Amino acid sequence: MSLVDDSTAANRASLVSQAGPQDFIALLKPRVMSLVVFTALTGLVIAPGGLHPVLAAVSLLCIAVGAGASGALNMWYDADVDALMSRTATRPIPSGRVAPSEALGFGLVLSVLSVTMLGLAANWLAAFLLGFTIFFYAVVYTMWLKRWTPQNIVIGGAAGAFPPMIGWAAVTGSVSLESIILFLIIFIWTPPHFWALALLKSEDYARAGIPMMPVACGEAETRKQILLYSIVLAPIGVAPSLLGFAGITYGLVAAAGGLGMIWCAIEILRHREGGAARKASGRMFGFSILYLFGLFAVLLVEHLVLARFW
Repeated sequence: MSLVDDSTAANRASLVSQAGPQDFIALLKPRVMSLVVFTALTGLVIAPGGLHPVLAAVSLLCIAVGAGASGALNMWYDADVDALMSRTATRPIPSGRVAPSEALGFGLVLSVLSVTMLGLAANWLAAFLLGFTIFFYAVVYTMWLKRWTPQNIVIGGAAGAFPPMIGWAAVTGSVSLESIILFLIIFIWTPPHFWALALLKSEDYARAGIPMMPVACGEAETRKQILLYSIVLAPIGVAPSLLGFAGITYGLVAAAGGLGMIWCAIEILRHREGGAARKASGRMFGFSILYLFGLFAVLLVEHLVLARFW
């Protein structure tokens, strides 16, 4: 009788989640979410027209939750490879703090809630774009591209490029050339940003069997591709100023930042071994984050200042 009772108690204990709130927050990938929210905010603010502040805040919250939901679904599917990589081994699922089924349910519920709420608060085009972004990241990138092709980051990067377009659509109910340019800036920025990290973590990716560019095509080819994408990115980054929806300040910052990206890429190409190579890759990874935040910050501030004084 006592054995039955012990077994029952153990079964009940196994049904109780051992995860804390911080583990579910970690599933949302807060650092990625911060970039998503910031770029979506920029798209929302610079879009022509207006949205009630409460609805704008709700829309941003929905975009943030949607981004977090796709992060949770990504961690659910990638738990096996995350466990093999030093960078991700302490995530909630591979470390055993969150059960895979909990992460899956968490991600699906947040996905449905965020898309539905955005449709009700803003419009259904914005909701469709958010839903497509979640699907693209969780299914197209995570379940297909990531383990299949070294172009995983190139194509999959589209998921991270949609937020400013969603913010724009939340206000206007449409997709315009301006929002496509914002999409392209992030889309072309993604490969050199992540390949710089991949150069630093190539052993991790090789151990997990992920065909990131340095693993599948070699470090030499990766360095060339980083430079190529940085050269393409530089003029696209300046495009908002050339097309008239950003001012001269943005144009100068974008031009300087674009040259900085190219310089970092050249340094990666020059330094191929040892500490100098790792330093060059780390510099590119860090500078690329500053570059993207800088562009969208200036775009945002410039628009708010112009709207206040003109």
